Amino acid sequence: MRAIILEKLYEWSLIPYQSFKKNEAWTVGIEDLLHYPKETLGYQMGFFLLKNNFDLQEKLESHDVFHVLTGTGITVPEEISMQFYLLGNGKRSAYLFSVIFLGALLFPDYLKMFLSKYRQGKTSLPFHQLDFQKLLNQPLARIKNTFLIQ
Repeated sequence: MRAIILEKLYEWSLIPYQSFKKNEAWTVGIEDLLHYPKETLGYQMGFFLLKNNFDLQEKLESHDVFHVLTGTGITVPEEISMQFYLLGNGKRSAYLFSVIFLGALLFPDYLKMFLSKYRQGKTSLPFHQLDFQKLLNQPLARIKNTFLIQ
């Protein structure tokens, strides 16, 4: 039930959040991403989307990049843990704080995992603010090594 609550809140907040975002939507689609060499961020992003039957969400593309970079899954607790990782990495937003607050409140049994992800985020160099569309042609391993992403 708690996962359903968070999923519904996400659905209700998606369109207002997208309209609030100031960044430009990406000019590529999943098929474009899958044409990048396999070792690149672009290909790995396309593969992640295809494997999970997701579409690119306009202006929210970096969220899926964070999944690829951090190796975080897509269950509700894993989504929350990724926000803890990003908090540790220096990201600050009302949306992030909302997810962390509600996640910790509704999933206290995962608090140990959340705090572990927060610490991992602290050990990585800040990457949350990058323009990932410009990095799609870069090898994923190079990006992860450069920013010390575990």
